[in-house]
Amino acid sequence: MTKTLILVFHRDLSQSKANAALAAAAASLPGVEVVDMQALYPGDIDMFRDGEREAARLLAADRIVLQFPIQWYSTPALLKAWQDAVLTRMFYVAYETEGRLLEGTPLMVAATAGNVHDAYRTGGRNMFPMMDLLAPLRATAHRCGLPWSDPFIMYESDRLSQQALEAAAADYVAKLEDWIASTPAPLKQAA
Repeated sequence: MTKTLILVFHRDLSQSKANAALAAAAASLPGVEVVDMQALYPGDIDMFRDGEREAARLLAADRIVLQFPIQWYSTPALLKAWQDAVLTRMFYVAYETEGRLLEGTPLMVAATAGNVHDAYRTGGRNMFPMMDLLAPLRATAHRCGLPWSDPFIMYESDRLSQQALEAAAADYVAKLEDWIASTPAPLKQAA
């Protein structure tokens, strides 16, 4: 069985409705591991102290999902700190033994946004389409050789009724199942 790793970057998953519902639904899938990154790293994340463990976690996965709430048109601070520590380590400090081995691993983003879908369009309330806001992550995926997949976006995440939240979580599970079925496990190269 292949392994799909979902790294959840939320400042307090126990206080979340949307990201907690998505994470719980995804965790029910076989071969899916969901990791609450804030619980692991409540302070900072160190390239050397924590980077080795995170690199091993990524290398053990066949697919990676970065799940987070959009905050002021960007990712949460911990996701950026994780990128700085882990991806810098893997692709600049230990490329031959870590980064090169991660290349080819499919990446998907699952993000929640508080506003309506229509607000994320050219000329909309938030001025830019969601794909434009995700451009830095897409560029990172490209730089690291991680095939980019269409993201899963949940809009109005803080306004959804329980029924709508459950429907969105079911949509997320369906998206993950389709993505897992359509993305073969990468061939991992030996270091």
